[in-house]
Amino acid sequence: MNKLTLDKENKKIWGVCSGFANWAGIDTGLVRLGFVIAALVGVGSPILIYLVLGLILD
Repeated sequence: MNKLTLDKENKKIWGVCSGFANWAGIDTGLVRLGFVIAALVGVGSPILIYLVLGLILD
């Protein structure tokens, strides 16, 4: 299995969503849409998770 990394070519901010999409083998747009919906609904703390992943991933 591939290592979860930031995608520096298809990034919008840090490349967390596109890196996760590449790792999971799904469309980047779906991951971004899911993140936005989760942030608006307030499920967990997706913004905090995004920031942490952006800082710790390669």
